[in-house]
Amino acid sequence: MNATRSSAKPAARRSSRKSPADNGQWLEFYREMLLIRRFEEKAGQLYGMGLIGGFCHLYIGQEAVAVGIQHALSDKDSVITGYRDHGHMLVCGMDPRNVMAELTGRATGYSKGKGGSMHMFAKDKRFYGGHGIVAGQVPLGTGIAFAHKYREDGGLCATYMGDGATNQGQVYESFNMAALWKLPVLYVIENNRYGMGTSQARSSAGQKLCERGAAYGIPGEQVDGMDVVAMHEKAKEVVAHIRGGEGPYILEAMTYRYRGHSMSDPAKYRKKEEVQEFREHHDPIETLRQRIVEGKLAAEDDLKAMDKEVRDIVNEAARFAQDSPEPDPSELWTDILLEAEVATV
Repeated sequence: MNATRSSAKPAARRSSRKSPADNGQWLEFYREMLLIRRFEEKAGQLYGMGLIGGFCHLYIGQEAVAVGIQHALSDKDSVITGYRDHGHMLVCGMDPRNVMAELTGRATGYSKGKGGSMHMFAKDKRFYGGHGIVAGQVPLGTGIAFAHKYREDGGLCATYMGDGATNQGQVYESFNMAALWKLPVLYVIENNRYGMGTSQARSSAGQKLCERGAAYGIPGEQVDGMDVVAMHEKAKEVVAHIRGGEGPYILEAMTYRYRGHSMSDPAKYRKKEEVQEFREHHDPIETLRQRIVEGKLAAEDDLKAMDKEVRDIVNEAARFAQDSPEPDPSELWTDILLEAEVATV
């Protein structure tokens, strides 16, 4: 499994190989990607209305990565990511209403309205953030993987990062520790081709980021991050590798973000034709929709009804958020310090 394959451009459509379980699973993939897309579109609207403050990084275009990987994980596994995090929250099972409430700074949000877009957590869902510092989550995810191994609970930590994060030094300190101790950690590089406003090709020496762990003996592979089925199939293989006690693995998901780096980024550093090419020929939702219809797994009317259901959920989340109260000023002094006893040996 340590071979590396290049994927400069994702294929517009792959073969429609199906198993008896694909009917329900592909529809579930489709619904979850739709939920992320519609949620992010609504978040963009609320940001434009001034209801979301601070930074807001949308996941539109990258939905197949989080959905494909999450379905390869189990309830005992943990997830941690960077600041483009709303999609990961939703596929981890976090309530869209409370996620939207946090985005709008309301008391009913997952971090009581104090974390905003980049800093919300759900310990009961084993989702540990949302982190604003580039690559800051990578050593934390490595530490969570250490905890899984120490406790012998059979879990692993899916640790997401962007292509820009792979140039940060703490990533390689984490790789060294993870390889040395054979920690159960899946490093996922979401390569959307741009680190803020600079293309990955201009900022990273060596264009296969999945090979960055080679010096530590960590295997890596590229996968089409615009194809949720390909993403899921590869994730299942890699998760089995990690659960087998083989240590960390790097998956580089070749994906694309349709919007700017954040809501304040007009994305003038790339051509409109490039974005249009991905929207028209590589969109993860549209690609799966075509495969579902062509494979007669669902009718067009069924998928339209699903889209309406998802839109209703997102609209309700927006209403819930706007109707929720803002945090009481006393909340400024809560969740700052955790007092704990230090065990002595």
